Amino acid sequence: MEQPETTHFGYEKVAAHEKAGKVAGVFDSVAGKYDLMNDLMSLGVHRLWKRFAVNIGGVRAGERVLDLAGGTGDLTGRMLPLVGPKGLVILSDINASMLNEGRKRLIDEGAVGNVAYARIDAEQLPFPDNTFDCITIAFGLRNITYKERALAAMHAALKPGGRAVILEFSHPVAPGLKPVYDLYSFSVLPMLGKLVANDATSYRYLAESIRMHPDQETLLQMMEEAGFERCQYFNLTGGIVAVHRGYKF
Repeated sequence: MEQPETTHFGYEKVAAHEKAGKVAGVFDSVAGKYDLMNDLMSLGVHRLWKRFAVNIGGVRAGERVLDLAGGTGDLTGRMLPLVGPKGLVILSDINASMLNEGRKRLIDEGAVGNVAYARIDAEQLPFPDNTFDCITIAFGLRNITYKERALAAMHAALKPGGRAVILEFSHPVAPGLKPVYDLYSFSVLPMLGKLVANDATSYRYLAESIRMHPDQETLLQMMEEAGFERCQYFNLTGGIVAVHRGYKF
C-alpha cells in the first residue's frame, strides 16, 4: 500500500520522513524528567494504567516479551518477575536517550539475566517471525509515523497464540469529561512542562498528538486489518486512556 507523503506532528502537517526526527527531539528533551512528569501529569494514575495493561497481557513464566517504545522501563520492570529467570523481556525504544534512562533504572533496581535492551524502530522489527509470546507498547504508538506498519510488524513477530497489548491515550467517553480534559491538556500540561522540564513545547506536542491519534474503534479496526483476532479494548479513566489487546492465531 502506498504511504502518504505527509503526516501530522501534533497539529502541524510535516513531510512523513521528518516526523521521526521531530519526535526524537521531543524525547531527547524530556528523557531526564520523563518519570517525574508522568507522576505529576497523571497524579500517579499512570502506574495503575500500566499495571492493568500488564495484567491483561497475561505474561507467564518462561515467556519471551518485547516491550516496544518501552522508554524508562515501567512495563518491563513489572514483567520481569512474571517471566522469571527462564523468560526474557526486551526493553526497546527508537530513542537512545529514553532507552538509556530505562537501562540505568532497571540496573539500579537489580534487573539482570532475564532482560535485554535494543534500540529499534517499531515499524521494522529486527526479529524472525513467531519470536514473542507477548508484545507491549505503552504511550508509543501515537508517535509512530506509519502505525499500520508497526501493527503488521508486531503481528508477524508474535508466535501463534501470542498477544499484543497497546496502552495509549485515547478519546474521552465519560459525559462532560472532554472540555475539562482539553482545558487541562492545553493549559496545565504545557505549564508543568515549562516549570519542571523547562520545555513547554514538547508537552504541547503531547496534548496535540493525543488528539490526532485514532479513537478506540478506529484503532481496533486497524489491529484487525493487521491480522489480529479477538481484538477488544478497555477504557480507563473515562476513556482518557484505552488498552487494546489482540491475538495472533
